[in-house]
Amino acid sequence: MWKRLARLFSLQSISQKIVAGFLFIYFFFIANGLISIVTIQNSSKELNYISQIDNPSIFKINEFRLKVANSISYTQAWIYEPTFTRRVETEALKKLHLGFPEFKANLVELQKKWSNKKQAERMDVLWNKFAELKSHQETVMQVLSEASDYQDERHIKQVNTLLLRKILPIGEDIQTQVNALVEELTKSRANKGSEITKAFQWLTNLTLALGLLLIFVGFFVSWWTRRQIVNPIKYINSVFVRLGAGELPDDRHYKFNNDEIGEMAISADKLVYGLRSTSVFAENIGKGKYDAVYTPLSEKDLLGNALLEMRLNLAKVAEGERRRSWANEGLVKFSELLKQNTEIEVLSESIISNLVRYMKANQGGLFIVEEGNIQTNGLMQEPYLKLVACYAWDRKKYLEQKIFKGDGLTGQAWQEKGTIYLTQVPEGYVRITSGLGESNPDSILIVPLKINDEIFGVIEIASFHKLDQYEIEFVEKVAESIASTLASVKINERTQRLLTESTFITEQMKSQEEEMRQNMEQLQIDKERMDVYQQEYLQKEKLFNFAYLVLETDKRFAIKNANEIAEAKLKYDMADLEGMPIDYIFANYDKFEETKNKIEKGNKHVDFLYIKNKQNQKLFVRLSATTIRDKAGIAQKYLFIMDDITEAKS
Repeated sequence: MWKRLARLFSLQSISQKIVAGFLFIYFFFIANGLISIVTIQNSSKELNYISQIDNPSIFKINEFRLKVANSISYTQAWIYEPTFTRRVETEALKKLHLGFPEFKANLVELQKKWSNKKQAERMDVLWNKFAELKSHQETVMQVLSEASDYQDERHIKQVNTLLLRKILPIGEDIQTQVNALVEELTKSRANKGSEITKAFQWLTNLTLALGLLLIFVGFFVSWWTRRQIVNPIKYINSVFVRLGAGELPDDRHYKFNNDEIGEMAISADKLVYGLRSTSVFAENIGKGKYDAVYTPLSEKDLLGNALLEMRLNLAKVAEGERRRSWANEGLVKFSELLKQNTEIEVLSESIISNLVRYMKANQGGLFIVEEGNIQTNGLMQEPYLKLVACYAWDRKKYLEQKIFKGDGLTGQAWQEKGTIYLTQVPEGYVRITSGLGESNPDSILIVPLKINDEIFGVIEIASFHKLDQYEIEFVEKVAESIASTLASVKINERTQRLLTESTFITEQMKSQEEEMRQNMEQLQIDKERMDVYQQEYLQKEKLFNFAYLVLETDKRFAIKNANEIAEAKLKYDMADLEGMPIDYIFANYDKFEETKNKIEKGNKHVDFLYIKNKQNQKLFVRLSATTIRDKAGIAQKYLFIMDDITEAKS
């Protein structure tokens, strides 16, 4: 800590010098401010004391002196005015006595705040004297309370003695002490005002002195700043001006003070050196030398890091352009190959050999999907892959072998309709033979010939080097083009086959047309018979609904539906019947229970019984009840058919 303080006061850096200068100025400002605040606060307290304590106290004491004089004057008037012609003045003495407690309370509140306790004690003595004076005045008022009292010489003598020996001496004593107290308070107030004036005058002189000192310090700081800061900065500024104009200044090592200016000069030299290195690096990038060496000034060197990022991006763009050009040229080449040949085997040999060489691979094979033939048992054989062309491939391995969906990696690629790329090839899966012997490949690429989600074959490529993603995508695009060509061939074959089948079907349709015409005539006859039967059924249904009461209930025997004759006979609206338990219309509940038990067991029930309508009138009916079931034989509802035979019974 002490070392830090020593370095701070040594003033070796610009910041320390500036801080020292400002601290010096701040010291004077703070000192002036503190003195001003203390002076103003003290003066404010004195002014508040004068305005809130001294002035009201002097005013109240003068008012007290006036009350004492008035009370003596009113007492004399009470004694020497017996005719009651000046009774108003004598009544004033009573009002003065009555209002005095409130006046005393106000003055006592001020008295408690006096800073001179002796003056407060003297005021307490005056209160006691006035209390004695007031007591004598009340005695006079009591002795001469009636008009007849003024005729009594004894009373007159008593009050005169009291006035001359007590009231007047006490009043004069109070007046004398009050005058002395007022004079002291007035003098104290004047002394305080004088002290306030002197304090403000001293503060004004101090402020003027500090102002002059600050002016001198300001001139000194201006001179020092120009010598220590401005001149060196001008030189450094000239360097940056040249840099701003695009020039690179020569490396010149100027020596400055061991402060921030020196650090700025070193930083300027580093910047010039860095810009010179940056310009050389930018020229190399412009010439396409993306492997040029460049080291940024620091991790936070925005320009240097941006140039490195730009070099990386330009290298990526160049590599991407090379890859796109390679892929586009390859697609054009294989597009021409696909147009040149129409025979699948010749086309396949040309495609696989050129593709392996273009990919700089080592082996390749092209498999085509063959549709299965009808076997001796009449079943259709599953489709399979057939090797139709290869390049440096072990053809014997696939001469008699058929690859079905899911068989090996090739069958798996066919089944999953997706590319398979392996960099860890199983030992013995395939061997690449060269003049130096046989070896396992480093990568295998299997791509299905797919278009519109339909597989027409598979390409398989083996290589000693690993393939990049753009090479895999290129093979997938070539495979799509091959699939498109194979699809066109198959479409042509299918079109020819469909044309033959269409001719055969046309002949069959002609032979079936007469049979269809005869069937249509028979259908028309059957339809007419059905219409007649339907009309008869509707007439029977209307007659049935007109003759019988028909009620349908749910599985809980609540009415769901009723025909019109049921509404008429029972004298209920459908809104009343819907949801009503059907046992409500049975005149005998036991009959309902008997019916319910039988039809719940799946039996039909026929009986003669009484039912009742809404007006509680009984109807004698022949009841037929049964269960309505669904296709699974589960009861869904119950049907009640009633024939009203009341009139026949009677």
